Amino acid sequence: MYFFCFNHTADIISTVEFNHSGELLATGDKGGRVVIFQQEQENKIQSHSRGEYNVYSTFQSHEPEFDYLKSLEIEEKINKIRWLPQKNAAQFLLSTNDKTIKLWKISERDKRPEGYNLKEEDGRYRDPTTVTTLRVPVFRPMDLMVEASPRRIFANAHTYHINSISINSDYETYLSADDLRINLWHLEITDRSFNIVDIKPANMEELTEVITAAEFHPNSCNTFVYSSSKGTIRLCDMRASALCDRHSKLFEEPEDPSNRSFFSEIISSISDVKFSHSGRYMMTRDYLSVKIWDLNMENRPVETYQVHEYLRSKLCSLYENDCIFDKFECCWNGSDSVVMTGSYNNFFRMFDRNTKRDITLEASRENNKPRTVLKPRKVCASGKRKKDEISVDSLDFNKKILHTAWHPKENIIAVATTNNLYIFQDKVN
Repeated sequence: MYFFCFNHTADIISTVEFNHSGELLATGDKGGRVVIFQQEQENKIQSHSRGEYNVYSTFQSHEPEFDYLKSLEIEEKINKIRWLPQKNAAQFLLSTNDKTIKLWKISERDKRPEGYNLKEEDGRYRDPTTVTTLRVPVFRPMDLMVEASPRRIFANAHTYHINSISINSDYETYLSADDLRINLWHLEITDRSFNIVDIKPANMEELTEVITAAEFHPNSCNTFVYSSSKGTIRLCDMRASALCDRHSKLFEEPEDPSNRSFFSEIISSISDVKFSHSGRYMMTRDYLSVKIWDLNMENRPVETYQVHEYLRSKLCSLYENDCIFDKFECCWNGSDSVVMTGSYNNFFRMFDRNTKRDITLEASRENNKPRTVLKPRKVCASGKRKKDEISVDSLDFNKKILHTAWHPKENIIAVATTNNLYIFQDKVN
């Protein structure tokens, strides 16, 4: 087990994402930076070094801006990062803040050209009249340099804050979603996008819900889903009509009347939606639970996992300190058999779909020695507390894990606490 530590307020991690091979891991932060980590190649002598990640590249993706028309500051914070599948030696990723999406190319250079005819080695141009012989430039080896360059900037298409970007399985288009609209873009075209969902009412006083997350289906390029603050998920088919305001399927679970309270609507708001790799299921995260839905069954989820049910009695104080509005993400492992999501006190939860077992683990600096085995944690909701249990009242709500990611092929996970990135791997014998 090992972890990376950023110690600066601007370095509050706001998104974590593995690329398709799992070799690279990107994090975005509140200061608009993207930090990419690269997995070390397996060392045959030291097999425990498998999976170790080191900093590969760091670049400033977004800068703070000001919208003079609306007198609004636009934060530089990175809301989402999505990798494109690798097609050549370079890697490409999309990063977005509240308003602007950028396509970045990350490439390596380990050779440099030498022996120009019209240029000195330091870059100054020579007088052409002084050139008496022709040289053939050659490439010389140099220290490896990783360059990040912006290839496309997709701007001015969102009135509200962007909360999701998702790349289509055709790898040519992607969607971006804000509170009220979803746009479809082509990766090569920056000056126009198509509006495919618009839930903005004619009169804003009639607004009852907002879009909280959106994602393309992993295999079917015409299908996408978006979730709402009312706890519903709508599946849309772009073949049906150009504007997908009328959904093909609506996934919604009827509320249990015995649990009805003032906070019901707030805690039913979906903060994240993720398709399984197989495309058969999707997972949603609301404030207290994770639900797995079969795409063929709309009326209720096939599995429900309680993340921190012991907080139901604390909703009043969580409302007062605004924690009830925290947006937790969730993720699948590579085989779709385990799901993971974060909680408070730097706890994160894993649920095994086959054995129905669950575990609570803690990402903390006390565990930061390499190869430390994490001990399962238990929270005591009421009654007498056992020796190893933690009381609900002693949980630290300022320590929270909102962003998690799972390596697509191995049991390696990335967990972001406020400004620390922890990378854990399963025990290697």
